[in-house]
Amino acid sequence: MAETSAAPEALSLVPRAEGKQTMKDFKSDQEVRWCPGCGDYAVLAAVQGFMPELGLAKENIVFVSGIGCSSRFPYYMNTYGMHSIHGRAPAIATGLASSRRDLSVWVVTGDGDALSIGGNHLIHALRRNVNLKILLFNNRIYGLTKGQYSPTSESGKVTKSTPMGSLDAPFNPVSLALGAEASFVARTVDSDRKHLTGVLRAAADHPGTALVEIYQNCNIFNDGAFEVLKDKELAQEAVIRLEHGEPIRFGAPAEDGLGAKGVVRDRASGELRIVDVRAEGTADVLIHDASAESPGTAFALSRLADPTTLHHTPIGVLRSVRRPVYDTEMAEQLDHAVERNGKGDLSALLHGSDTWTVVG
Repeated sequence: MAETSAAPEALSLVPRAEGKQTMKDFKSDQEVRWCPGCGDYAVLAAVQGFMPELGLAKENIVFVSGIGCSSRFPYYMNTYGMHSIHGRAPAIATGLASSRRDLSVWVVTGDGDALSIGGNHLIHALRRNVNLKILLFNNRIYGLTKGQYSPTSESGKVTKSTPMGSLDAPFNPVSLALGAEASFVARTVDSDRKHLTGVLRAAADHPGTALVEIYQNCNIFNDGAFEVLKDKELAQEAVIRLEHGEPIRFGAPAEDGLGAKGVVRDRASGELRIVDVRAEGTADVLIHDASAESPGTAFALSRLADPTTLHHTPIGVLRSVRRPVYDTEMAEQLDHAVERNGKGDLSALLHGSDTWTVVG
């Protein structure tokens, strides 16, 4: 058996691998074909490097994608996979995860695929809490179709389809997921391998639907969209790294070694705001609680970032709570029906009394 710890609850029914696995075991023989410099390469390498940690049989791991640059992902994973149709990956993955609980099911999608034509499928997968993991690559542009604005493009964005600037208000995928009552919601960045891997690990361990938004650079059609979050100096003031149980501090270090800025709840309005702890003290700085039953504070954190400048952008696990898992409850419901009524007769169902004969 693989030299790993016991499988987490979310993966307890998935067969374990025979022998120790490496990153190489999860690389397919297909040539990786994205534009040179694309952030997808970094995400692929992180996922391939992380998969051996799970200790699962490759034959019981499935990657389902929709349409878009990110959706080439299944070709490059040496697992089972499906390159499905536009926006429908969560629906296909739901059926797969619900009927085959011995599989670890992952969805790879993009901001256009998931939030435009696939928006309805995404929110219903999240609210149902099916045991699947959704990696949402967000480059804030349509890359495959050559640079049109997407549902996450900032207002005023000049693209081939909006030459005078986009009039749309952008979706915040994390806010959307929290509003759909997702039980696990996180955000990370393609170029931060350590952080990305940590978030993937937490998502894999979670029983139910886990949505991970990954800020991913499209160097051809939207280069530098997340530079403020990647530049060492700029990121210190722009990125809020969330750690469960830790004060929400960021920025240049204060006297206590933690960030000089903190997130507090305004006593008058109840909304979150940024303060300088050197001037206002640390007593009111929030302690991050990803397991809070209410998604209210997580939602408020997701709204801190300015959609244009990306200043005050939280990354990490915003929410991780226990909710009934759809496929587990469905299996229990079916088992109960069999115990009560015996196995059903499909032929009798199809040819039962509620049928009609159409004459001439």
